[in-house]
Amino acid sequence: MKINELRQLLADESHVVVDIRDPASFQAGHIPGAFHLTNENLPDFLRDADFDAPTVVCCYHGISSQQAAQFLIGQDFTDVYSLDGGFVEWQALHPDTVEAG
Repeated sequence: MKINELRQLLADESHVVVDIRDPASFQAGHIPGAFHLTNENLPDFLRDADFDAPTVVCCYHGISSQQAAQFLIGQDFTDVYSLDGGFVEWQALHPDTVEAG
C-alpha cells in the first residue's frame, strides 16, 4: 500500500495499522493510531483481532512488513497490506502526523 493511500484511508478509521518496529523506535514516533505488534503481544492481538478488517503492516522501510503481512495472511487475515516505504517514508512525507509515546 502506498503512503498517500494509507493517509487518505486513516480518516475513515476502517484500517488497522500495526507497527512491527522495535519498542524504542515505536515510542519515538509512529503513524497515528498504530498498534505496536511485538512477539510478546502477538497472541493477544490474534485473539482480539478482526480478521476481516483491512490491516496495514508497517516496519522501517517496507521490507520486513512484507513477511509480517504474509504471516498474518497465514493466520487467516483476509485483507492485509505492507506499507511501501515503511515508517521512514511516512515520516518524510507526513512529519506533522507522527505520534510519539
